[in-house]
Amino acid sequence: MVNKKNVKVIDLFCGAGGLSQGLEGLGCDTTIYVDNDKNSLETIKLNKKDRDRTLLADLFSFDTRSLKERAGITSDPFLIVGGPPCQPFSKNAYWIEKGEDSKFRRDRSKGLVGDKPDALSEPRKDKRRFLIDVFADAVDENKPDGFIFENVASILHPRNRNLFDSFVTKLELSGYGVSIKKASALSYGVAQKRERVFVVGLKSGEKPVFAPPTHKAKEKDSDYLKPIPKVGDVLKGIKFIPEVGIEVSGRWADALFEIPPGKNYKALTAWAGHKRPLFEAETRFWNFLLKLSPDLPSWTIASQPGPWTGPFHWDNRRLTTDEMAAIQCFSKGYEFFGSRRERVRQIGNAVPPKFAMEILRPFLSQLK
Repeated sequence: MVNKKNVKVIDLFCGAGGLSQGLEGLGCDTTIYVDNDKNSLETIKLNKKDRDRTLLADLFSFDTRSLKERAGITSDPFLIVGGPPCQPFSKNAYWIEKGEDSKFRRDRSKGLVGDKPDALSEPRKDKRRFLIDVFADAVDENKPDGFIFENVASILHPRNRNLFDSFVTKLELSGYGVSIKKASALSYGVAQKRERVFVVGLKSGEKPVFAPPTHKAKEKDSDYLKPIPKVGDVLKGIKFIPEVGIEVSGRWADALFEIPPGKNYKALTAWAGHKRPLFEAETRFWNFLLKLSPDLPSWTIASQPGPWTGPFHWDNRRLTTDEMAAIQCFSKGYEFFGSRRERVRQIGNAVPPKFAMEILRPFLSQLK
């Protein structure tokens, strides 16, 4: 077992630094942050004022063999960690074009009969799917003492499974003991419904272990676990600072005001017993006019929400970026660079640091 404070971290596809912040909470030291997104690296710089640890690079063309040298790592134990872009593996990659889907839903709400467009059988072309191979190559070429990979839960979907299994096989052939875990952030004390897949490996060949859940996220979970946190408790300590863009106005503003906390547009349908239905149930996406309840956990914070995509605050406004960051468990005072749209994107793409810290505790202890 090593002293965790001696463990260095190379963070590929670092984004706003959520995964690294979780590992730093366990005592690790991130020596270099690598990404092709300049705004995310500016966020890292805002929060790492002691020295510049960032590297702007397109990892498709970057020589990953130089990573260890670039990070200044000599003899200390070190990890390669990262979460390549998740969009190519998300359910959206298999959705029909939004225009077709919206037209079908509008027609159905008007009582018109029509065939639902077929879902895509193959994902849209997106070379970012193959960045997971770049991660595997970086591990093979630099031989870290361990690695941590994370992505969306739908990377395990049958349509993505061949590519994912090939990725895991490459890591195993590099000599690593590999473990895979699909987990909910709720199970580890995060007040947000968010599922991720973690793939971790040890150069020793030992099978890595994950921490067991600490909170009762499902009915079948043990009653000895802690109750899941409420988003109201998380936001209680966040000072409300108005931002441009959080006010709600326009076509569906009045409808949003009428929806009770914890509900979505379906509260205004005949299905829900509404006397003057505005919508028909199951004709909109589930997060349309979705409103938080202070007594429940939050739904997933999205990186690119549409104008009427929730979750909205129960005070009938959009969440501030400080509130989103708190729900994502970034430390208080963590700064994000750029416009509101940029900050929302970075926050929504991140791994909640608390989620990473809690689930990876045993793995850090296994490093030899």
